[in-house]
Amino acid sequence: MTSISTGKSGENIATKYLQSLRWKIIERNFKKPWGEIDIIAKDTDGTLVFVEVKAMRQSDFLTPEDNMSRAKLKKVARTASLYAASNTLVREDRGWRIDLIAIELSGEEIRHYKNVM
Repeated sequence: MTSISTGKSGENIATKYLQSLRWKIIERNFKKPWGEIDIIAKDTDGTLVFVEVKAMRQSDFLTPEDNMSRAKLKKVARTASLYAASNTLVREDRGWRIDLIAIELSGEEIRHYKNVM
């Protein structure tokens, strides 16, 4: 399985997981020249959430979280900030945040980290 198909599988699992929490999925794979956001969603409290998904097959030494570099997080934050500044979905009283969803595909284990930056 390629890294692209692993990523897509992870994003599909993450989307289903968020929908099970009753979150509204706004957009998937938002791309601009300066960055990409895997999932943009609304939490049940109205907060706009930018979700980075990291998925991987079984590994003895690494976890999906290990693939979340500081540089990648900065790119996501910049892209999220520009999206939020130009979008009416952001409520002033709720704002926005960045979450990380780590998925181990071998057992479909999901770990959700809120407000990672």
